[in-house]
Amino acid sequence: MDPRSSAQDVHRCDLCETAIVHSYCDFCHVNLCKPCILDHILDEYDKHKIVPFQERRSTLVYSKCRTHPQKNCDLLCKNCNNLFVCSSCTASEQHRGHIFVDVTEVYKTKKNNIEKDTEELENLISPKYKEIAIDLENQLANLDGGYEKLTTTMSKQGEQWHREIDIVINKMKTEISEIKVKHKDILQKHLDEIKQIQSLIKQTLLALNEIDKSTAVAPTIEYNSNIREFSKLPPKLQVKLPTYIPKPIDREKLYSLFGQITPLSTAKEESVSLMNQPNTSVRELLDEPELVATIQTGCEKLLGVTCLDEDGVWTDECTNKIKCFNIKGSLLQTIGTKSGQYPNDIVVNSDGDLLYSEWKTRTVNKVKNGQIEELIILQGWIPCNLCVTSTGDLLVTMYSNNGTQSKVVRYLGSTEKQTIQFDDEGKPLYSGNSNIKYITENRNHEICVADFRARAVVVVNQDGKLRWRYSGHPSVTKNKPFKPCGITTDSHSRILTADRDNHCIHILDHNGQLLRYIDNCDLNNPYGLCVDNNENLFVSEYKKGNVKKIKFLRKTPNW
Repeated sequence: MDPRSSAQDVHRCDLCETAIVHSYCDFCHVNLCKPCILDHILDEYDKHKIVPFQERRSTLVYSKCRTHPQKNCDLLCKNCNNLFVCSSCTASEQHRGHIFVDVTEVYKTKKNNIEKDTEELENLISPKYKEIAIDLENQLANLDGGYEKLTTTMSKQGEQWHREIDIVINKMKTEISEIKVKHKDILQKHLDEIKQIQSLIKQTLLALNEIDKSTAVAPTIEYNSNIREFSKLPPKLQVKLPTYIPKPIDREKLYSLFGQITPLSTAKEESVSLMNQPNTSVRELLDEPELVATIQTGCEKLLGVTCLDEDGVWTDECTNKIKCFNIKGSLLQTIGTKSGQYPNDIVVNSDGDLLYSEWKTRTVNKVKNGQIEELIILQGWIPCNLCVTSTGDLLVTMYSNNGTQSKVVRYLGSTEKQTIQFDDEGKPLYSGNSNIKYITENRNHEICVADFRARAVVVVNQDGKLRWRYSGHPSVTKNKPFKPCGITTDSHSRILTADRDNHCIHILDHNGQLLRYIDNCDLNNPYGLCVDNNENLFVSEYKKGNVKKIKFLRKTPNW
């Protein structure tokens, strides 16, 4: 068998093409066997460099100098944008006083970088792109099945509707049959009465004919006329058939009652360098949020809720009590406000201390080891809602004493750092007198305010510049005005806000686009919101006084 065409990795000499390679000319870049080495170096060229085959391509091939063709460019001129130069060029007037770098050192550094890039591309980046491609291919492959599942579910709903409609129709037919029997009975009874009178009339006529034919005196004299009774005709009976009045079909209402198709949601998460990316999981939204637990606080008019840890929450209500419950609903601790009035809001800082705002005293207070201390004292402003940022700052929404202005102020301790009040055109960002302006910060350090009176979620960036407003989403099922109360965010900067009057929670992406609602957990007047470290959602119900723990995210493999 010809060794050159056989399936093997044995390298052959480039000159004789038969013998196994032994050496390599690192200048001419040819494979050589032992006998061919001498033939190769005996030609007229004196630049050959013979090395062991394992050390091939170890000799650098320098560029020829354009100015001095007989010289190699073994230096780089830093002053001339790393121009290749030879040793003769360094002494020229053009490069006088310039800084030169050895090409070999730069070459080695670049080689190392190339090796690192190659390793990163082969071992890290390329496999990740392969995973992404496979995932997208799987999504495409499963697309028909997913949409078929949707249409199947919809068809089942249609079949259920048809069954219910048939039940309604049969019930109405039964009602009609019962009415028909009554109708028939009424007519039959009246007919019987008429026929009885007809029989009497017939008997009377027979008697009159007998008297008329007779010449007997007595029957004629004794005859008493009853024609007056017969001439008084009975009332004419009119029994109207029942009617069926079909209600007009309201297609829009029918569509809303039949179900809801959530809009197609396309979201791209912010890209993260694979070299710096932590080993975490992407949390995607569940198709159907799950109610995990219900904490019955026994409170009337429950307001805010804030997470203490995975198993405990603080709540405030329309009294002077702030209460801490565990997940089983047991009361762990009660704090009374200094003013004796209900607090405007509560929040837990990074040290686990409770903070709360008091409208009566115009203060923000901290509870530490059961002791209450005033952290911030306001003049001319009333504190509303609170948020502890990822950097440990405290954000406070507040409105003026005369109720005409509102703003957000950032504090470090008790020191004011930033005020956010107007947009670039000098217009107020927030509505005036209202103590319902819940506030949160997302992972992008954007400040998100649920402005109840303005019926909007207002989001500004870290510098206080307006990014967007969200005023609800048109829906035939959510037909009451959008009045956001509590607000919180998850690890992917999605924003959740409570829509109290529509008994649901809106989930928005970081650009203010509605992703979906949480409206399947029997929510009743949701008010306060918070998310714990495991990204479970806690919702306070204003009228029922319950706190519901809801799972709304699922884990998927991270790319």
